[in-house]
Amino acid sequence: MRQVALLLYVLVAGCHRGGGVATADDQDMAAPEQHPDEHAAEAADHDMAGMVAEDLHMRLTPLRPPVAGDSGRAAEILTVMRRELVKYRDIRVAQGDGFRNYIPAGAAPIQHYTKLRWAFQSRNRLDPSRPTSLLYQKAPDGALTLVGAMFTAPPQTSDDELNARLPLSVARRHQPINWCLPGGTLAEARRRWGETKDGQPVFGPKSPIATQEACDAVGGRFRPRLFGWMVHVMAFAEGDPWNAGHH
Repeated sequence: MRQVALLLYVLVAGCHRGGGVATADDQDMAAPEQHPDEHAAEAADHDMAGMVAEDLHMRLTPLRPPVAGDSGRAAEILTVMRRELVKYRDIRVAQGDGFRNYIPAGAAPIQHYTKLRWAFQSRNRLDPSRPTSLLYQKAPDGALTLVGAMFTAPPQTSDDELNARLPLSVARRHQPINWCLPGGTLAEARRRWGETKDGQPVFGPKSPIATQEACDAVGGRFRPRLFGWMVHVMAFAEGDPWNAGHH
């Protein structure tokens, strides 16, 4: 639980530019005693591991028309990633360099191995050699294959700055939004994660609840956003490395 809370703190409060003061919403979400518990972390991890489509609980940046230089900038990012990160195909090397799977019980097909120091450093720039997380495809036998990396940015980062880091004509950022989390104590929240209504989950990314009022009505805690901006670059997978996780 302590490791999960630390990871969520980094992805929420730690993603504020220059170490600035987090908003009350973010502080509440990040504080361990206010539980993002392991269920919230696993739900978010699983939700971001599959196909990313804009819906009630996922926002995507607009797809910009390409301009001169976009393809060249994107190609350079891929070149650096494939040169500098290839050593992490050996998961033992990644672990030796400080990458950790903070949600080891998660059943997501793509496992996020995160380096907290690099996550903090990502507040102000995108360094293709220093991603927030490495992405590993998990096989049925448990074997892990490096397929890409995740880069993060603070939630208040403008589209223009995101575009300066990585062209929005090439790759769209995603951000989990409008989550209803179980209310009550940590123990109560853990018990409530499995609640359903009319055959649908009450809480999390598969819930039809996407407003403060509806969340209040079920005794939940509404979060307009969960984490900052993220982008998965599948530099070591087959197919399009920029949009492998998007419809």
